[in-house]
Amino acid sequence: MRSLSPTARAALALASMTLCAVALSAQSLSRLPAGIALPRSADSPGQVTFLHETHVDAARPDCTTCHPRLFSILKQVGGAKRVPLVHAEMEKGRQCGACHDGKRASAIQDDCTHCHKE
Repeated sequence: MRSLSPTARAALALASMTLCAVALSAQSLSRLPAGIALPRSADSPGQVTFLHETHVDAARPDCTTCHPRLFSILKQVGGAKRVPLVHAEMEKGRQCGACHDGKRASAIQDDCTHCHKE
């Protein structure tokens, strides 16, 4: 059997890496983090639990849509606190409101019971 040219070897290596990346992305969907119960304020109408399953496109999984741009998933440096999720920020198009604006996804004002459960 004759050996592959350096160009053919490079193309084969690139194709192999691409297939591995696709396979790992598909596998990661079955390992999404469990629901995250968000801190509840005293005037909250009900508990909000964030579910990754409802926010990830199974056909095109991409954690970088939200992380780290909207929500940091790294440990806070120097004891800095995470910014709490509050409606005032969401209504300005920040945090959840970056997508839940009534155009990209249902607006945060549309139905409180969509997120807040008893």
